[in-house]
Amino acid sequence: MPVKGVGVDLVHIPSFAEQLAQPGSRFTRVFSVGERADAIARDLSSDHASAFWSARWAAREALIKAWSAMLQGEAPPYGDEVISQIEVACDAWGRPRLVLHADAADALRGLQTHLSLSHDGDYAIAYVLLSD
Repeated sequence: MPVKGVGVDLVHIPSFAEQLAQPGSRFTRVFSVGERADAIARDLSSDHASAFWSARWAAREALIKAWSAMLQGEAPPYGDEVISQIEVACDAWGRPRLVLHADAADALRGLQTHLSLSHDGDYAIAYVLLSD
C-alpha cells in the first residue's frame, strides 16, 4: 500500500465554535446533510457538538493537505469549493471515513482515504493518509 499523501490538521475548538456561531458563517454551509443527521442522532451537548464539528473541519483540511502533498511541485487542481465536496461519515460503531463528491471524487478516484479523528480539551485533530 504505497502512501501517496499525508495530511494532518489541528483545530482550536473554542475558536471554531465562535466562527460557527456567527450569522452567515461559511462554515455552516460546508457540512453535509449526512453530517448534520449524524450530529442530530448523537444528540450532542454544545461542548460535544463543538468538538464534533471541529474534528470534521480538521478532516477536510487534512485531506486537502494530503492531496496537496501528493501533488508536490504541481498547482492544486481545486479551489475553495472543494471543501464542501468532502464529507465525514461514520459506520454503526462511530468509526469515521471520508466520502468524496463531485470534483474531489473524480480527482482522487482509485485512491483510498484513511482517516483518524480525535479531540481532547480545546483541540480536535484529524489525520488523513492517501494510498493506492
